[in-house]
Formats: sequence, C-alpha cells, structure tokens
Amino acid sequence: MNTPEQPEQMEMPDDEAISFDTIAGDWGIHQLKRGHRFSADDMLTAWLACELSPQTSPLLDLGAGIGSVGLMTLWRQPADARLVMVEAQTVSHELAKRTIAANGLGDRVEARLGDLRDPSSVPERDHFPLVTGSPPYIPFGHGVLSPHPQRAACRMELRGDIFDYAATAARAMTPDGLFIFCHAAGDPRPEEAIAAAGLHLLLRQDVCFRAARAPTIALFAAGRAPRALSARPPLHIRDADGRFTDAYMELREAMGSEVRRG
Repeated sequence: MNTPEQPEQMEMPDDEAISFDTIAGDWGIHQLKRGHRFSADDMLTAWLACELSPQTSPLLDLGAGIGSVGLMTLWRQPADARLVMVEAQTVSHELAKRTIAANGLGDRVEARLGDLRDPSSVPERDHFPLVTGSPPYIPFGHGVLSPHPQRAACRMELRGDIFDYAATAARAMTPDGLFIFCHAAGDPRPEEAIAAAGLHLLLRQDVCFRAARAPTIALFAAGRAPRALSARPPLHIRDADGRFTDAYMELREAMGSEVRRG
C-alpha cells in the first residue's frame, strides 16, 4: 500500500511571483502566480455555507490553504463575525496572513499554522457553529504528484483526507453546528467519512460544470444531529452551449464575485 511521504515545505517566493486578486467585493487575496490559486470549488463551498448558515460566528476553516473558503464565507457573514483558519503549509499560511493584513481583518481572523489532524491545532470542542473545508480528494498513488509542493498538497491527500476533516469538524463543532465541504462527486468516501465521524448527512448538492454531463464535484452538509434541510437540485455552471447559467451568475453575484458572461 502506498503511503504519502512527508510533504515538502517551500520558501516564500519574492513579491514578483505573487498576485493580489479580487476574491469577494472589495476584498483581495494574495496567491502565487504559478502555484495554487483559489477555484470555483472554494466559492461554491463558501456559498453553500452562507446559504445554510447566514448569521454565524465563530467560523472554522480546515485546511484553509491561502484562505479562500474561509474568507469568502466570512465576507457574507455579519460584520462582527470571527474566523479561525488552520493550514499546515507555511507558504500558504504566510500568504493568508498577508491577505488578512491587506484587508484590515486582523481583529476578525486568526490564521493558525498547524496540521488539522493534530488536536493542538484545533483544541476547541463544541465551539464552532460552522466548519468549512475544501479538502484535496486525490488519494496518494492515484495520478501524478505535482513537483510544486504547494500544488501537490492542495490536490493530493498528503496530509489527511475527508475522514480526517470530518473527525476534526465533529469534535470542534457545536451540537447544532454544520460542516460544509466539497469533494469529488463520484467518490463514495464523503458519506463514509461523515458516518465514521458520528455525523449525519444533511444535504448533498451535485455540481455539473456543463449541462448534460455527469457532476464533477458535490457539496455536502453534515451535522451532529439529524435535521431536515430542503433538497437542492444539481447546480449547472454552464448550459449545453457553454454559457454560464443564470443560477451560477446569481451565485457569483451573491458571493461578491465579478460577474462576466461567457
């Protein structure tokens, strides 16, 4: 059985290798020009979190990376909401800290450098009413490992998988809290991980990147107690002709993202 090697840490590149891009409203984010960059997966995870839990604090984002999911979720929460982000990669953690400072969020966001599997990284119990995550979902040994350490750890399960995310979320969330995450649509492990952590699957929403094609990713909501949530139909990002759908454009607008057709 293949087991992941200890992921490499990379040094912070110089400023010319870093861009500062709009992420939500007038908030920007620092990210490597040739490294891991925030994606539709991140925005969709944050969107569902805000749709299901719109007035929430404090927030916890696991495997936060450069901070995209947590910050986009925070952007739609009340102005006094607080966020804790946990990330193990030094370069992503440092970029997130730059982003926090650039947006004047130092009194609202705590960025922790640590492995989410280490209880000392998230010592809180029964504390967070909303936990989010956009975990890597390529098992080690499946596919080609990127030579770029940051990209590799963001795509491949080098520091745990959805079972680890769910276990940490279950421990840290309030009894009535929600754990919102995205994963590969064809992978059965999210449901297995939710059950293994003692959680209940409350909602699954498939995401099709183009109409008439199988879903690529799925969004999940889990909780420590069962509850009834309204079912949501699959979300289509583009129609059969390749144009962004009205539903996706409305979603982007709700998340403070620049709206461009095409």
